[in-house]
Amino acid sequence: MSLSNKPSSKFRAVRRSFVLAAPAAALMAALPARAAGVTLLNVSYDVARELYKDINPAFVKHWKATTGEDITVNQSHGGSSKQARSVIDGLPADVVTMNQASDIDAIATRSGLLPTDWAKRLPNNSAPNTSTTVILVRRGNPKGIKDWADLAKPGVSVVIPNPKVTGNGRYTYVAAWGAAIKAGKTPEQAKQQLTAMFANVPVFDGGGRAATTTFAQRGIGDALCTFESEVNLIKKEFGGDFDVVYAPWSILAENPAALIDKVVDKKGTRKQAEAYLKWLWSDEAQEIAARHQLRPRSDAALARHAKDFPKINTFTIDEMFGGWTKALNDHFVDGAMYDQILAGARKK
Repeated sequence: MSLSNKPSSKFRAVRRSFVLAAPAAALMAALPARAAGVTLLNVSYDVARELYKDINPAFVKHWKATTGEDITVNQSHGGSSKQARSVIDGLPADVVTMNQASDIDAIATRSGLLPTDWAKRLPNNSAPNTSTTVILVRRGNPKGIKDWADLAKPGVSVVIPNPKVTGNGRYTYVAAWGAAIKAGKTPEQAKQQLTAMFANVPVFDGGGRAATTTFAQRGIGDALCTFESEVNLIKKEFGGDFDVVYAPWSILAENPAALIDKVVDKKGTRKQAEAYLKWLWSDEAQEIAARHQLRPRSDAALARHAKDFPKINTFTIDEMFGGWTKALNDHFVDGAMYDQILAGARKK
């Protein structure tokens, strides 16, 4: 899939407008002043900014037409795990929309702000849309990258967000590991392949958007590992000539959403927050998600955008890792597999 657009002259202005993850007090200071009527705060992951720039006003219009009530929806964006920690530390999110269930699990278990069975309260394990991890390369694919194993070859420079703090980077890791297993490699061989791959990473950015900037604007790296949904953003904001590589196997990335019960009950916003989340499954919201290159749950919306979503082989985190909790314990806690791989990569 080839992308080519003129670079946007508004890049710097757009970049300055981003709300980065920060301590709760600083984040709240950066949010717009409270408007008349109810105000909701959606704390979300790094590369979902453009999606919710379209989702929120559409919901505001729907809510006004349905109930006659004015409502404001504010956004906070950053690395998924950083955002979860901000909520745990007191950022008063009415809802969270993350790119991995483990971050919402962490909020539930560490703060008690919502029940641990939160994923059962909405359809599709509370994930209104999905994505997958792809490899973005320079136009013409000069390094001949076709699979995750190619990112481990000598002389290939790979840009990956930091898997310790970003869902984007973590999904890249599990995609590459799972694909190695699907290709018939043993866990030890998968470890060796990922060690070589991470040895090829020149910089670990703190979020998916920063990694995109490193690759697309700064011109660093031969390949960028990112969500499929980032492709349109790169086309619109950065221009340039890029090709998208779909590896033979990748991860199914589910983007879950949840109500933060103790916050909405304290603020008196439960009705509006619940309606906001349920609306993410509406025809209008599913269509918006599809336009942002997120795979909708709606079969009708998916059929309308079939040309935008190539059929691919994906595995789930449950299938390959036994769920996010086990994946975190086996691979991402201090001293686990990722730390071992990174230590080996630094020696190369």
